Amino acid sequence: MNLCTSIRVRYEETDQMGVVYHGNYFTWFDIGRTEFFRKLNIVYGQLEEEGILLPVIEANCEYIMPAKYDDEIIICTKLVKLKGVRLEFGYTLYRKEDNTLIAKGRTIHAFVDKNLKPINFKKRYREIWDLLGETI
Repeated sequence: MNLCTSIRVRYEETDQMGVVYHGNYFTWFDIGRTEFFRKLNIVYGQLEEEGILLPVIEANCEYIMPAKYDDEIIICTKLVKLKGVRLEFGYTLYRKEDNTLIAKGRTIHAFVDKNLKPINFKKRYREIWDLLGETI
């Protein structure tokens, strides 16, 4: 299941050429992932309060077309894999105006505690695990 949200490119996100600086795409992935959880009524901040962290352990982005200042960008986020202590998200970013694919990416995360030790999320939060699994 793709869950989508939109953002508008701010001037500060662009470089001297008027193109979005490449590192900002990872911020947009974070926005997409946060909204993905929110749309499932999973509050990421609440998980953190309970000692569950989801650090990024791998990330990549394929830049296809440049995004520019004031473009409205649609961020579509999909949970691709949920296994063991890991989960993987896939992202597709489109320019809303013409539905042009501008980038694709993925991030892999691990369920860890505040000491960065892997935890068995499935056992501890079965209901949330099952809800996440239903989106694949």
